[in-house]
Amino acid sequence: MRFFICGSALRGQPDHQNLGSARFLCEAKTAPKYRLHSVKNGWHPGIYQVRDGGISILGELYELSDDQHKDLIAGEPPDMYEAQIELDDGSFASAMLYPRDLIERDNEPDISHLGSWAAYKAQPK
Repeated sequence: MRFFICGSALRGQPDHQNLGSARFLCEAKTAPKYRLHSVKNGWHPGIYQVRDGGISILGELYELSDDQHKDLIAGEPPDMYEAQIELDDGSFASAMLYPRDLIERDNEPDISHLGSWAAYKAQPK
């Protein structure tokens, strides 16, 4: 299964080991149909699809076995859900999304202008 990673499991991020021996395929970007937020005080990213005003989010594409997929999903934060996303080349992959209504309810910061979780985390504090 192809899985798009755009958060703390990226290479160089603290949860990369959660991918185990999953095979890195390439860097990838979503189609410009998504928004990116910092959720739970910067604990993890929250992405969701929009009709207008979306951006391409930079991430990484991995090939996961059934067991690797199961392990990855088991370690995901609460409220996240798996869905198919569109990549900028028109193909699709699975990814973890976050409910837009929770982002809006909790007024989670929109970090879409940075284009990636890694860019957000690299900012000086």
